[in-house]
Amino acid sequence: MTLQAQKPVTGGERDHWLAVRPRLILASAFMLFLELALIRWTGSNIVHLSYFTNFVLLGSFLGIGLGFLRVGRSRRQPYYSPVVLAVLVVVVLTFPVTVDRNTEGVLYWTSLSTSGPPAWLILPVIFCAAAVVLMGPAELVGRCFPELPRLEAYRYDLIGSLSGIAAFTALSFLSAPPVFWGLIAAICYGLLLMPRPKSLYIGLVIVPSLGVVSLLLTETLTAGAIWSPYYKVTFRQLQQLGIVVTDIAVNGIPHQQAVPAAARLQWERQYGLPYERTTKPPKDVLIVGAGSGTDVAIALSKGANHVDAVEIDPKLRELGGSVHPDKPYDDPRVTTHITDGRAFLEQSGHKYDLILFALPDSLTLVSGASSLRLESYLFTEQAMQAARAHLKPDGTFSMYNYYRESWLVDRLASTMQSAFGHKPCVDVVSTAGQQAVITAGLTAAAQRCESEWPGAAPGTPQPANDDRPFLYLKDATIPPIYIITLGLILIVSLLAVRVVAGPYARMRPYADLFLLGVGFMLLETKSVTGFALLFGTTWVVNAIVFAGVLVAVLAAVEVTRRFRVPPLPVMYGVLLAGLLLAWLVPNEWLLSLPLPLRAVAAVTVAFLPIFAANVVFAKRFADTADATTSFGANLLGAMVGGCLEYAALVIGYKGLLIVAALLYLGALVLLPRKTAAV
Repeated sequence: MTLQAQKPVTGGERDHWLAVRPRLILASAFMLFLELALIRWTGSNIVHLSYFTNFVLLGSFLGIGLGFLRVGRSRRQPYYSPVVLAVLVVVVLTFPVTVDRNTEGVLYWTSLSTSGPPAWLILPVIFCAAAVVLMGPAELVGRCFPELPRLEAYRYDLIGSLSGIAAFTALSFLSAPPVFWGLIAAICYGLLLMPRPKSLYIGLVIVPSLGVVSLLLTETLTAGAIWSPYYKVTFRQLQQLGIVVTDIAVNGIPHQQAVPAAARLQWERQYGLPYERTTKPPKDVLIVGAGSGTDVAIALSKGANHVDAVEIDPKLRELGGSVHPDKPYDDPRVTTHITDGRAFLEQSGHKYDLILFALPDSLTLVSGASSLRLESYLFTEQAMQAARAHLKPDGTFSMYNYYRESWLVDRLASTMQSAFGHKPCVDVVSTAGQQAVITAGLTAAAQRCESEWPGAAPGTPQPANDDRPFLYLKDATIPPIYIITLGLILIVSLLAVRVVAGPYARMRPYADLFLLGVGFMLLETKSVTGFALLFGTTWVVNAIVFAGVLVAVLAAVEVTRRFRVPPLPVMYGVLLAGLLLAWLVPNEWLLSLPLPLRAVAAVTVAFLPIFAANVVFAKRFADTADATTSFGANLLGAMVGGCLEYAALVIGYKGLLIVAALLYLGALVLLPRKTAAV
């Protein structure tokens, strides 16, 4: 094994104005920043991607893997990347997509109109474009690897990745519009791509980059959008029956209205029904999904003395504060909490007369988790048990929405029955769209039903739980649209690897590293979903988890570089023990801990296998003969792992630990004999 720096194989990099280490850090930071920006921006304009957030992620992983595999096969600069990015921006802005209201498995569309190209056309374009765009920065990163010792190169790659996450998180905190993302991309392209020949540099780097910035600036100025950490929020005020209302859309989808409380109660009966089903006027109220403030205004009009208003999106809350005609957030009786509703329930000790889930419907998924919506953990049996624990002796819990399917109303009602121990009140206000209100008192005597709910219809699915929080998935199957899409992704990926990297035999010696990549992606998904349950599905938690994963990986690299660690078979044993620990520790126990202890326990349980897995990878990677090919194989494995995430729809997120354990055992079996003793 040698850890000595090797002679560059691509030629010309030594003439770059940036030294190899800062260039590697910058390229790695740009690569991750660009990946996050593409996921965020395309999802705000292509509605399909609001429910396929890891679709762009999979394309990015493919592109990053191809970029590494391309190192050494071409001496040309990856000028194709800024050109394809510009083309992608033009296509997305020219053909934005909304879709009809429709339910298809875990896909739950809520737009009122159809426009733009069909999913079968636009999704492949987005996937392929994301792969080609990310292939460029990845190739720039990969060209730095042969110039440094293996683990030192990996170390700077991780430092750069952390910097990319930090930059994107800072812009999210500042609610910066995409024009700033475009500016950063343009600057990075300009710094990293060598300006030789000058004509190509101007035509293929400067012009496309300026085009991207101009287009994103135009979008920012014309759309009048507010960019929250979750959505592109747009709004317009109009007269409706003589009253000024504000229509609010997110990612191009009609989402909510800021309407005076009196008008809302007059127009739609569901808003008043939770108060009719209580046995006494509620004085202490919790509203989850407070949004622009209409439900808060209604609670105040019903005589509430105090309202805790929980809203996950800070910009929706700010918008409600400025445009709602009743100004409910200015009322001293209202306390606002910008957090996830389930996290609030798990962390608060307050009790209420009424807890109201007011149309919580995020219309998007948690970034990095294949099928977890922002509100998924609100509708599990455990969530309703948590709500029950926060009720006063005569308190009630209620939820309402346009559920669209009768089986979904029955599923939620049976979930509430299981959590509360008695039948809830079920009011189907309108069968068109299944507009319904479901209410349960702490006891049966604490609720006043107009008529008894007959019970769930035959074939109603069991209540969702914290391990499989997929409310809108009727059967424990992977929907055909996912199977077809993922199958096509894998076929395209196999062809792309063959075209870009040459014969597959080139990667055959690194089959174990490929499996390590698959397993690691499953571990990362389990960490993201686990922390979302324990601390909230907020963008802050998500960013912290991704950064924490990279810190754990960096720590594993530093330990491997500086200390003599046990042989690989021993480290595989530690890894499997960590997976067993994660399997044995129940979420219920972690949720019962005080917040500081919960954080310590969760970090230990989640990051022990991640740390061990990356010690294994670091030791194995340091011994490889071809740094870029072995690293590329690992990244392509991560892409396959992103496809395997969907197995959670059938086996649950905990089941992913078993799949990961099998993959790591396979990697151990494929470990070269001469490396096993290292």
